[in-house]
Amino acid sequence: MTKATGTGSYQLTAEELRVAEGRDVIIEVIASLMIPLIQLFALYVIIHGALGAGGGFQGGVILASSFILYVIAFGITGARKRLPESWNTGLQSLGVYIYAGVGLVCILVSLGLVQYLNYWALPLPVAYEMRRAMGMDFVEIGIGITVMATMTSLFFDLAWKEKEERKEVKEGNEGGEKE
Repeated sequence: MTKATGTGSYQLTAEELRVAEGRDVIIEVIASLMIPLIQLFALYVIIHGALGAGGGFQGGVILASSFILYVIAFGITGARKRLPESWNTGLQSLGVYIYAGVGLVCILVSLGLVQYLNYWALPLPVAYEMRRAMGMDFVEIGIGITVMATMTSLFFDLAWKEKEERKEVKEGNEGGEKE
């Protein structure tokens, strides 16, 4: 296949042809435009979840769906390089630490006189209502991060397994033809 450029044309290598045949530019461009908007909407759902519909779980699932869209548009190998398993594990832990940390700070600052997640005890230099709202937001953020990392990890585990199974079946068919 010959590719035309502004200064002339040149022959594509076999590797460039293989990569170009598996790509869909329209899907990649639309995904590149949609992913930031989906992530922004997920953050909105997480932060406003304490006051209305939504919350950490719903926002986390929406955030995970943006990573799944990235996999669909750009492939699983590139997505795994962008978000390795070690990051997923770290994000899962970070979300739990944020959630539990808010509760522990409330208990420690109030000397155990309040119930778990009584946010007024948070040592923040703002008014009571703001401390309470910020405490709820921190908890929702922790839940959202944990859910996003867990859903993304589940998707990657299932997708890699399917990819490996297809590879094994393909190798099995090639081995059978050689005999």
